[in-house]
Amino acid sequence: MADQLLMEIPLWASVPFLIMLMFIAIGPLFFHHWWEENKNKLIISLVLGVPTAIWLIYHSLSAALMHQMLFDYIPFIILLGSLFIITGGIQLKGDIEAKPWINTLFLAIGGLLASFMGTTGAAMLLIRPVIRTISERQFKVHTILFFIAIVANAGGMLTPLGDPPLFLLYLRGAPFEWFFSLFKEWAFVLAVLLTIYYFTDKYYYKKESPEAIKKDRTNIEPITLTGTYNFIFLLGVIMSVAFLNEHYLHIIHDNHYYGFVREASMLLMAGLSLYFTPRKLRIDNKFTWTPIIEVAFLFLGIFITMIPALLWLNANAETLGVSTPAAFYYATGALSSFLDNAPTALAFHKLALGLHMPEGINLVAGISEGLLTAISLGAVFFGAMTYIGNGPNFMVKAIAEENKIEMPSFFGYMIKFSLTILLPVYILTQLLFVH
Repeated sequence: MADQLLMEIPLWASVPFLIMLMFIAIGPLFFHHWWEENKNKLIISLVLGVPTAIWLIYHSLSAALMHQMLFDYIPFIILLGSLFIITGGIQLKGDIEAKPWINTLFLAIGGLLASFMGTTGAAMLLIRPVIRTISERQFKVHTILFFIAIVANAGGMLTPLGDPPLFLLYLRGAPFEWFFSLFKEWAFVLAVLLTIYYFTDKYYYKKESPEAIKKDRTNIEPITLTGTYNFIFLLGVIMSVAFLNEHYLHIIHDNHYYGFVREASMLLMAGLSLYFTPRKLRIDNKFTWTPIIEVAFLFLGIFITMIPALLWLNANAETLGVSTPAAFYYATGALSSFLDNAPTALAFHKLALGLHMPEGINLVAGISEGLLTAISLGAVFFGAMTYIGNGPNFMVKAIAEENKIEMPSFFGYMIKFSLTILLPVYILTQLLFVH
């Protein structure tokens, strides 16, 4: 019965998933105060997720539900939670001179760190020092916009830890080291964006008043880094993801439950971070549990409600007309711009699984390497196209506004930045690398 339903899965069964994504997209824009309460996010997830789960069990699809929650949702939340806890124990302080080359170096370092401590971790580590550095400058907004594009998104391309969609693709079978093959695309996009930023910042630097420049040169606070032992725990998480998997532990092939040794190791690293990091440091770092609880509640609903959509995509892949790497790149990118890029990547991976693959083609995570490359690039890069494309975007925006930096509106961000600067870079990336 399950196999028959898989071929005839009704499209209407994906409606709860679409409603879930709609709440995520419009909630922060139209009913912000109600939506910012995590309990309301949990209510929405349960109202949409529980009926979907009952429908799946009734139609003998409980195996799909169990696999999604046990082997995707739980590892996903444990990884994000571990990175969140560990990076929350690292504090970077200081206020140095905000020359264009210094600001560019800041963003470049963030773009590198993002692949190894996650876009959220790198963004939260660096956003406040960057804001303090540019605090004496009159023109600040462009720096925050490029920070979102480089540190909170494009920088996280090189490892599964970098961005949630890549970790989910890793869970689907992409080897840890495979993501290093995206180095040339990562380096190209970062190099182009950093170059554009440098000359943009140089232009605005020349427009600064003499008083602002003098104040910037006078108010100097040396850069200090505390909680550095947390980098050991961060390395532990990286090693856990890289080596505690079925590629190195063949026992996991026989019993997938042994794979939870990876999650146990990550939880251990997070526990050690909590134990050894002084509470005062986390308070000074403005560390709270709210963001990770928000992610856990939202993705509970997403992971349950998306199951019918994934099954439908897999069963109808051949009829949808999305088959080339370029088509996957733009389709994944378009949806990642307005929906969360993690479930978008999973959806297009499922779509690719339903396509007929020619004999002899190189498969990674069950699909052609070209399609996996296109999905990865589209999900990560295009997450910067709107404030809601990737989780850290709104967090960076909120912190900037807390510090009296007047950020563009939702559509202003697109018109002034993503459509005019990012999209041409991404189109050029496709022409050069995705065929």
